[in-house]
Amino acid sequence: MNPQHNDDPLAYQQQLETKVDQFKTLMANAGVEIPELTIHSSAPFGFRMRAEFRIWHEQGQAHFAMNRPGEKRPYIIDDFPIGAELINRLMPDILAAVNANEMLSRKLFSMEFLTTTTQQVLVTLIYHKPLDEQWQHQASLLAKQLNIKIIGRSRKQKLVLTDDYVIEELSVDGKLYQYQQVEASFTQPNAQVNQKMLTWASDCLKNSNHDLVELYCGNGNFTAVLAQHFDKVLATEISKVSVNSATYNFDLNKVDNVTIARLSSEEFTQALNRERAFRRLADVDLDSYNFSTIFVDPPRAGLDSGTEKLVTEMDSILYISCNPETLAENLKQITKTHQVVSVAVFDQFPWTQHIESGVLLKRR
Repeated sequence: MNPQHNDDPLAYQQQLETKVDQFKTLMANAGVEIPELTIHSSAPFGFRMRAEFRIWHEQGQAHFAMNRPGEKRPYIIDDFPIGAELINRLMPDILAAVNANEMLSRKLFSMEFLTTTTQQVLVTLIYHKPLDEQWQHQASLLAKQLNIKIIGRSRKQKLVLTDDYVIEELSVDGKLYQYQQVEASFTQPNAQVNQKMLTWASDCLKNSNHDLVELYCGNGNFTAVLAQHFDKVLATEISKVSVNSATYNFDLNKVDNVTIARLSSEEFTQALNRERAFRRLADVDLDSYNFSTIFVDPPRAGLDSGTEKLVTEMDSILYISCNPETLAENLKQITKTHQVVSVAVFDQFPWTQHIESGVLLKRR
């Protein structure tokens, strides 16, 4: 995390336009025809809901610090302009409290913030020392003083004082969705752009029918919104923490037509092709589903060849990508059978080279 931001408001728009041009060029070079892009920008500052900082000890005081690429020695920071207002407001207060308490400051080497638009805060304090009851007592006092949740971590140790999660609220098409976001698990870092992604995805699939299969569902971020457009949803996710969180979120949002299978995309492809039976699917009748649509949100590596083939068997494909290069490679194959009907880009990470995108494809 070392954003090269610029205080000039025009600089943000220029860097976004550069990323959009690069996206278009990448698709053109791959031979992928796309319609006119819809572009979803971010606030230039105050957009990031989570942050990780090094703690640098100098002259008896702990400081927030970050590392520049290629440099071993970190540099001290006093604020974090791209971070949420709540993170910036808490940074001096929690640092002052830590520096005033030797039990909390000694051998503290990292601090992580997870915040929400609902003003909930979870702070993880990470140490190079074992944590005992005395530390727990002092950390509990700090949590009460600042009205935050705290977790302590050290090697082979995790102390949760109250909860290891926060509850986020996002508005999509006038409806409020609640999400449990668990410490150390993946969540979308830019809440406002996440809302734009959810709204776009929902709009793409609002006239769907039959059933949806979703790969890489995570904590159910998209699933909770998209489920309303289908009779049934079968979602897969390999992480046990994410599966538990997704189940919690479906209950929280009263979504009752989703079944989760703890499988990788490769395993699910094997199961759907009847190449292999899985005990984790023992209670799932695959023959009872009439899949018309598949939704994928893969990691940066994109879709493997087996999953690539699987998606082309569906009438509609909604693909959310965090890596335009692997998206372009996948689309080379997918567009042999499907046509791109809608494309959007989402600037989840201003001041970086990264761009998120969404593509809706229909069978030719």
